[in-house]
Amino acid sequence: MPEITAISVLDGRYSTLTKELEDIFSEYGLIKNRVFVEIQWLKFLANELRLIDMSREEASRVDAISTDFSVGDAEAVKAIEKTTNHDVKAVEYFIKERLSDMGLESIKEWVHFSCTSEDINNTSYALMLKDGKQVVLNILSEVLGFIEGLGKKYKSVPMISRTHGQPASPTTVGKEFINYAWRIKNEITCLKESIISAKFNGATGNYNAHSYVLPDIDWIGAGSRFISDYLGLKPLLFTTQINPYSYISSILHNMIRLSSIIIDLDKDMWGYISIGYFKQKLREGEVGSSTMPHKVNPIDFENSEGNLGIAISMMDHLAVKLLQSRFQRDLSDSTALRNLGALFGYVVIGVKNLLKGLKKIDLNNAEIEKDLSENLELLAEPIQTVMRYYGEKNPYERLKELTRGKKITADALRDFIDTLQLVPEEFRKKMKHTMVDNYTGLAETLVDTYFEH
Repeated sequence: MPEITAISVLDGRYSTLTKELEDIFSEYGLIKNRVFVEIQWLKFLANELRLIDMSREEASRVDAISTDFSVGDAEAVKAIEKTTNHDVKAVEYFIKERLSDMGLESIKEWVHFSCTSEDINNTSYALMLKDGKQVVLNILSEVLGFIEGLGKKYKSVPMISRTHGQPASPTTVGKEFINYAWRIKNEITCLKESIISAKFNGATGNYNAHSYVLPDIDWIGAGSRFISDYLGLKPLLFTTQINPYSYISSILHNMIRLSSIIIDLDKDMWGYISIGYFKQKLREGEVGSSTMPHKVNPIDFENSEGNLGIAISMMDHLAVKLLQSRFQRDLSDSTALRNLGALFGYVVIGVKNLLKGLKKIDLNNAEIEKDLSENLELLAEPIQTVMRYYGEKNPYERLKELTRGKKITADALRDFIDTLQLVPEEFRKKMKHTMVDNYTGLAETLVDTYFEH
């Protein structure tokens, strides 16, 4: 499909940013995973439960149905679905046709043995989510590394903080980047450690058909071994026909937090560019405005914010919706799950645009230094703290009268310090030499502490 006619930006305008998700979350990806699960189940019945006789050569050919699965094969499954009007049944018939073509008629009725379609679906989505999660982790790791690099690079560059948008106690540029690195790193750890779980226990979660036909098999143990050993997922024992999807809800809430943190960074970068703390690198031929030729807009951070906002709304809905199902099963979860790829797409677009924006910024030292030199009233905090320590009367009130809503000079501050009677001479000398740009507390030490840990 040409990008220009795509109904969604995921396959249209931003298709180059979502390329690595295509084989995971597309219809092809879902069908491929369904085929993989069905073939793994056949292998499990043969290898572990000894219910099917297959030679090594036959097993290799059966395995190839999954390992060699192509887009053309997926289209063949879709052609079958036009008749069955059931997507999972179409996969079953596709595999049976392949087995017949191989001369393996004797084993084809073992395909989908004792399974409900949700056994195949929930495991397929779990495998898709496992791969999708890794794509997000890879991009986030790149972003984290870049932010950490900015933290090191600007560790010792002082700048004015802003609380409520107003000048506040100084920090360093590097420390502010490390604040975000720490937050993102924590959420990456949560995402890495998140468990992906699946069920394979029949039509209502009780192994009814399995145990009715073969009561001597420990089906609870067998199902758990299949999920863990053959699919690499965590087994769920207590379910209805469908997976309760608490694990997806947990992962989505984790990704909501990550997206919110990144939006927070987007907004801060937008603000810092707005007040001139950062410049943006120019690209030859690029236009910032259709009518104002001087403009260089922070569009990458705006793009990131917009796409992550859409992702959050989708993730929030799915995280709640997937925990709910009428009685033992309804179809609302199935149709909602088909949008997993879309929300991952918006997350990937948002994170990639953040990184793109960060790679285009340059520190504007002149503007930062100008702000530092013009806001000497910020030294009211250390001065009144010293006054408190040495017992000077009404320290906060006296500094408030001197500085609140006013621009003051270094001379005015020195004159005020000379009025202090209880502060030792040595400390008054220190106070007179304190400037806004060297009043950054332990900001640099905190950057070092981050990397030490």
